[in-house]
Amino acid sequence: MSFELIQKVNNAHKKSAVVSPKSGDTVKVHQKIKEGNKERIQVFEGVVIRTDRNNSHTARITVRKIASGVGVEKSFLIHSPLVVKIEVIKRSKVRRNYLSYLRERSGKSARLKSLGFDKDAVNTIEEQIDNSEIAEDKLENTDSEAEK
Repeated sequence: MSFELIQKVNNAHKKSAVVSPKSGDTVKVHQKIKEGNKERIQVFEGVVIRTDRNNSHTARITVRKIASGVGVEKSFLIHSPLVVKIEVIKRSKVRRNYLSYLRERSGKSARLKSLGFDKDAVNTIEEQIDNSEIAEDKLENTDSEAEK
C-alpha cells in the first residue's frame, strides 16, 4: 500500500476541528459513557501531564486529578468519537512535555504557575474545510451538469 493511501484513511478518521491542549493545561474532558442502553456525558477535570502524537489520528492526552486524596490518571484519544469536547480551563507555564514529577508531589509543591491566556479564543473551534474536498465537489457538479 502506498503512503498517500494510508494518510488518506488516517485523515478520514480525524475530527475536523479539535482544541489542542498542551502539557500543564487544566482541562475538562467531556466523554460519552454508555451504561446499559442509556448514554450520558461524564466530565473529567484535571491537569494534562502528557501529550502524544499531536499531528496523528491517534493523538492522546493524559489527564491527572486528585479524587478523594488519591491521584487518578486517565488517557483520552483526542479524535475518538467518545470524546465529545475538550475545554481548556487554565494554562500554566511548564518547560517539558511529560510532567511525571507531579505524581510524587501534593499540595503546594504540586502547583503550577498560571499564565494569562484568552480562554474564548483557545476554546472556540473553527471548522477547517479541505480545499481539495471543495474542488472535488465542484468537479462532480460540473460533470453532472455537462451530462444533462
